[in-house]
Amino acid sequence: MIVILTALNIEQDAVLEHLVDTTVYEHDKGTLFDVGTIAGYPGHHVAVGVTGAGTTTAAALTERARAEFSPAVMMFVGIAGGLRGKLSIGDVVVATKVHSYQGGRSEDDEFLVRPRSWELSHRLDQKARRLCRGNRWHDWLPEQARTTEPKVSFAPIAVGDVVLDSTTSELARRIRASFNDAVAVEMEGSGFAHAAALADQVPAVVVRGISDRADGGKAEADRDGGQLIAARNAAAFAVALAVSLEPKPDSTAGSAAPTPPSLPPIHNTMTARDHAKVGEQIGVQFNSEAR
Repeated sequence: MIVILTALNIEQDAVLEHLVDTTVYEHDKGTLFDVGTIAGYPGHHVAVGVTGAGTTTAAALTERARAEFSPAVMMFVGIAGGLRGKLSIGDVVVATKVHSYQGGRSEDDEFLVRPRSWELSHRLDQKARRLCRGNRWHDWLPEQARTTEPKVSFAPIAVGDVVLDSTTSELARRIRASFNDAVAVEMEGSGFAHAAALADQVPAVVVRGISDRADGGKAEADRDGGQLIAARNAAAFAVALAVSLEPKPDSTAGSAAPTPPSLPPIHNTMTARDHAKVGEQIGVQFNSEAR
């Protein structure tokens, strides 16, 4: 089982396009998950949930999903604002590091950053990078989307409970100064990553499609369909990654459990003090309960 969480309905819908035989699973606290299998891969089970915007709800529902499904891997999939000119609308970012940018200490004349960050596990990083060979993950894109040839970047992202839509605001300057390795900005990944890290280090990855450039043009980019393009591409990569991670349904079918190696017989030739045989009582017997 793999759990995929999203913040928005448009992101959830993009993931669900790849699933079949879905049913609604209701948590006893009311959270709803769509549970199904990846089309063409009946052994690959996925539970999809929507957290809404923000790091707090993302963290809470990440833990709820983990406790309910005990997944092998968890993913947060959706859209983000790009912080680098080299990223085009629809390009995908796999977060190698998730920065929580809001932590710090506010003093009279400055804000001292006290960040927290979570890194992508090596195993997931390696699996994800292999999907980029020959753009194999493009097979999961709609036919018309493959012509745009979206790229994948492996880089840090910055996360906080603020919609950033400026390159000159105080927050934009802070991110640029203190988190200058971040290539994208979004609002849920740190809560998700923190909850996953606290849950016995369950493997987790954040996959984001670039929907705008966080430069004041978000409304226009949204009107032009940037969110749909970004959500669709991020979902395609995430599902391709899910297929690469889980074993094929028949990979262990009919195989017997391995037999542990037998231990060689032990021939005990030890003798006790005064040449008595091992097992004979020698000397004084002490009452063990007196210790």
